Formats: sequence, structure tokens, C-alpha cells
Amino acid sequence: MSEQATGTFGIEAWQPEESDEQHGTTVTRTTARKRYTGDLTATSVVTMFQVRAPVEGSAAYVAVERVSGTLGGRAGTFVLQHNATSTPEKQSMDITVVPDTATGELTGLTGEMVIALVDGTHHYTIDYKFD
Repeated sequence: MSEQATGTFGIEAWQPEESDEQHGTTVTRTTARKRYTGDLTATSVVTMFQVRAPVEGSAAYVAVERVSGTLGGRAGTFVLQHNATSTPEKQSMDITVVPDTATGELTGLTGEMVIALVDGTHHYTIDYKFD
């Protein structure tokens, strides 16, 4: 049976570490730190690669995010995998729990996350279950 968790998160640190620009396309490696509130009470460290194309609005990012805290009252850690692309016409984003990365009371966690930026605040929804 699937459960759902909702809440918000804030970005506490954003550190671009490397950037490479060639022919108008920029690739940047960034480390970020986040804090989740709501049904997921946690902190996380994100390692991200971002691509900005020379066409305004065209970009992509991939990331892994190590999350530590409580989800639905269960304590532990897990890793999220992010994959997102955008063009001037559309955007797509997939965020999933990496299989077999959950520890503690979260062991067996699987699921997907959706995020939305509303009036400057990041909101998340996680649909999850335990195998």
C-alpha cells in the first residue's frame, strides 16, 4: 500500500564548484544543502551537474541527493536520483528513491518525489511504500 508525504524544503547552501563553457553551453557542478519540513523532516546534501544551453529556457540537470531524517515517523537515510530537462515550451522532472539505499527504519523504501515552486517556496510530494 502506497503512502504520501507532503511539505516544503529550503535550500540552505548553494556552492557552484566547477564550471565549463564551450560554444555557448555551460556545464556546472554544484553542491547544495537542503532542509525538509512536513511529513519528511530531514536534511540533505545534493551533488548536481547542470547544463545551460545557448537557447534561453533550455537546460538540464542530474543529481544525487543523500537524505537523512524521518519520513512518516520512521528514521533513517536514503538517496534520491534527479533527472530534469527544460525547453522554452516544456519541462520534465523525475525524482526517484535509488533502490536499496534506505537505512534504519526506512529500509525497503521505494518511491517518487514531485517538487513545485509556488510563490518562492519549494513544495514536495513523495509517493512511497516499503518493499
